[in-house]
Amino acid sequence: MKFFYEHVLKREKFFFEIPRPKKPSILPKTIHADDIKRLFEVTTNLKHNTMLKLCYGMGLRVSEIVNLKITDIDSKKMQVFIERAKGKKDRYVNLPESILVQFRTYFKEYRPNKYLFAGQYGEQYSIRSVQKVFSTGLKRAGINKVVGIHGLRHSYATHLLERGTDISYIQNLLGHNDIKTTLRYTHVSKKSIQNIKSPLDTMDQ
Repeated sequence: MKFFYEHVLKREKFFFEIPRPKKPSILPKTIHADDIKRLFEVTTNLKHNTMLKLCYGMGLRVSEIVNLKITDIDSKKMQVFIERAKGKKDRYVNLPESILVQFRTYFKEYRPNKYLFAGQYGEQYSIRSVQKVFSTGLKRAGINKVVGIHGLRHSYATHLLERGTDISYIQNLLGHNDIKTTLRYTHVSKKSIQNIKSPLDTMDQ
């Protein structure tokens, strides 16, 4: 409407507050830890298994997992450099200790050259291929849930929160600019809600 009045009808600019439709408040979809464990168990291909474990174990976006380079991995400091992620923002995430042995096996078998995960001919692994790995794993694990691979990142944040990790640390690990984005996980986490007692239960105390 504003464009029509100002640019088509050539009228003076106006600054009336135009009502905008509210965006739906959609909570992140997560996966139970037991289901994630089963997902890893049925994904027997070493490369695919390592991909999924890093997506969950470091809370990575699928675009970040395919962009990982060998030089981004610092096994001495146990950190991984995420370069120019969403919003062109760099950050560091912690490398899970439990992945180290598998990491060494992966490097010996696949001998990656530039990208940590490369395609058949050495090119960068495609996002669609990683998504396919995830969806295939869900079917094999018998997880009947409509969720994308981003659900591993959501689950990482939610499970950290349920273990008592400070919300500001989770914000930094996920690379969120706004704490409000991270606070969505407080609505998903069940542990803190389940610990709340009804006033009825405390009446006789």
